[in-house]
Amino acid sequence: MLEALLDQPTRFMFFTGKGGVGKTSLSSATAVALADRGRRVLLVSTDPASNLSEVLASTIGPSPRAVEGVPGLDALDIDPNAAAAAYRERIVGPVRGVFPDDIVSGIEEQLSGACTVEIAAFDEFTALLADSEATSHYDHVVFDTAPTGHTLRMLALPAAWTGFLDANTAGTTCIGPLSGLTQAQDRYRIALATLADPSITTLVLVTRPDRGAIDEANRARAELESLGLINQFLLINGVFSDENSEDPTAQAFARRQHLALEQMPASLSGLRCESLPLLSGAPIGSFALRGLLKGRSPEVVGADDFDPSTTTLAEIADDIAVKGHGLIMTMGKGGVGKTTIAAALAVDLAERGFAVTLTTTDPAAHLTDTLGEGETWPSSLVVERVDPHIVTALYVADVMATAGADLDDAGRAVLEEDLRSPCTEEIAVFKAFAATVAGAADRIVILDTAPTGHTLLLLDAAESYSREVSRLQDQTPSDVSQLLGRLRDPDFTSVLLVTLAEPTPVHEAVALQIDLERARIHPASWVVNQSLLATGTDNPTLAARARHEVRWLREIRDNHSSVAIVAWQQQEPSGPRLLRALVESSRRALLA
Repeated sequence: MLEALLDQPTRFMFFTGKGGVGKTSLSSATAVALADRGRRVLLVSTDPASNLSEVLASTIGPSPRAVEGVPGLDALDIDPNAAAAAYRERIVGPVRGVFPDDIVSGIEEQLSGACTVEIAAFDEFTALLADSEATSHYDHVVFDTAPTGHTLRMLALPAAWTGFLDANTAGTTCIGPLSGLTQAQDRYRIALATLADPSITTLVLVTRPDRGAIDEANRARAELESLGLINQFLLINGVFSDENSEDPTAQAFARRQHLALEQMPASLSGLRCESLPLLSGAPIGSFALRGLLKGRSPEVVGADDFDPSTTTLAEIADDIAVKGHGLIMTMGKGGVGKTTIAAALAVDLAERGFAVTLTTTDPAAHLTDTLGEGETWPSSLVVERVDPHIVTALYVADVMATAGADLDDAGRAVLEEDLRSPCTEEIAVFKAFAATVAGAADRIVILDTAPTGHTLLLLDAAESYSREVSRLQDQTPSDVSQLLGRLRDPDFTSVLLVTLAEPTPVHEAVALQIDLERARIHPASWVVNQSLLATGTDNPTLAARARHEVRWLREIRDNHSSVAIVAWQQQEPSGPRLLRALVESSRRALLA
């Protein structure tokens, strides 16, 4: 299988798609297959929450390491924090002892935020594309990543930065971080040209046969195409073929997939395309990854029974209702159903008469798709979105009106140029996030967050971004100064860790909980979404997947006291009626 992709592979292969569609498994399986054909291959993850080590069952680090059991294959994780440390030293090292100590301290302050982490990881990524020496001994470089339009547009940004590093000269936040980028602008042009060259690079869009994943793949297709990245290949992962099963869950599973594929936009279905079947479990290790491309399921590990969960989605909603206000944050790996859980709770609580705001910080989230466009929502439900473009425009206008008010024309031109950087967007989104959190003082605010890595960067940025905001105003806005206190207050904020009963989402949620607790933010509950075990299915393929869930459900329950399990739904939970039913059905769900 995947012969069309493997027979004439380009030097660079770039896997992207919605969270949870199988990018890591498929990029890893492709890299293994190429190595098995005698090629020298480098597999690279640029995801801040990478799970390459788990999928490969081999220890991976920030420099290339041989993958166990696969001769010819090396892999590496771009470690954002290590990259940021090296990036900072590259900028600050040459000026220590040259500039006054207060200026050096100012530069280090600027380089302490999450924006520097993202830029440093981006810098390493482009080096792999543009520096021929870095990858000269590999025939192929396979990237496991989800490159947003934001990241790719940064490749083409004007590089006419001013070069001065005094933090107080213009009052902007990103002269420090971006000063390192200006030194390599030619390399970034080469990287963009490499991505756009169809003889060198293939953009592999990974999707599953469900509406949300297909819609996101189509949006990615259009975004990439607008940037001149036209050599695209579509992989449809997890196609369920047992359409003649008498099991109601299997029939609904096949029906939902068939409808999603039938409604696929022509612009997407017109791409070169291959499909892979739904397997009975997640492929872990080189043997299972080889089987993935052959449609061979991994060995089933798991028991048939599991005690019911100690709580339900309905009980979580009831606990929120008792307070009547506060912030609810759904967090976890992309593709686990954070938006669905957030929307279901919002609809349930709004229909009880509570004032509810449902919002998101995820640039790829489309709440109206889940709520049902054209549907009538409860009158007490307000739906918003932290739109990066809008909040950035407002922030830039504010900075120009305050920090730029007393500058001459040359100074204002410098400030305008620096405000075009992606760091400006990060701070603007942060300010909007703080305002959203503050709104939960007198109503229920349910926040559907971006996938794990992006959310952690936003939270990690709280203190450094607070300092940057205060530099541009006479005093720090109360929303910003009170943000961390509100997030750490369990009477104000409830974090719900949403996962699937699969190894990677569970382990990523565990790591997320550790990071949150390090920041003194304690999750209120776990929500295990889309459980096949909870449906009682007896279809062989789906029942095998259900048995795989048991191990992960037990691990969650044994380590976390509050766990809710939500069954896979025969109808896609979109629109107020089905979202409310998702909460109500959790009261009655019994696990086989």
